[in-house]
Amino acid sequence: MTGDTYLTVAEPARTSFTVQGSEFIGHVAPAESVETAEAFIGDIRAAYDDATHNVPAYRVRADPFREWSSDDGEPSGSAGKPALNVLQGQDVENVVVVVTRYYGGTNLGVGGLVSAYGQSVKDALDAAGIVEERPHESVAVTVDYDDSGTVRGILESADCEFDADYAERVSFDVRVPVAEAEALRDRLRSATSGRVELS
Repeated sequence: MTGDTYLTVAEPARTSFTVQGSEFIGHVAPAESVETAEAFIGDIRAAYDDATHNVPAYRVRADPFREWSSDDGEPSGSAGKPALNVLQGQDVENVVVVVTRYYGGTNLGVGGLVSAYGQSVKDALDAAGIVEERPHESVAVTVDYDDSGTVRGILESADCEFDADYAERVSFDVRVPVAEAEALRDRLRSATSGRVELS
């Protein structure tokens, strides 16, 4: 993967509208991995297990890049593909959507379904907000207490997100842009004279 920026959703969101009695509920969330995307799909299916359809689609920056959608029982090409097309059209990545449909008694036809599923995804993306993101990686940093203040200072000045755990030793779980990860490792090594453990 490159260190290039990409577009994704800022936060999870849910929207809904009704077409000829059928309710369409769009659910969207950020997903950094295929596993995260599939877990979200599973959660929505479980929460809306009484729905007529739960149509999923996702685009994830994995290696290789993964795109997937399913019609979940709707006529072929009428649901999953239109949902995925909106994600592609907006050029968003690391994102998962599920459109839940409660059938209202009127057949919408393939054209109507394509339109409704596409609109549902577009509404959900609008509600979530699209942001520019840089690929991140997680770095585990472990040091003795003597070095913990130095390490914390470096992490704060590098503007990384991190969690610290003060146990027998101090461990930091750091989220750093891929493009800056190696430089950060080098700084930590030199600041602690090589005493830092990185994984």
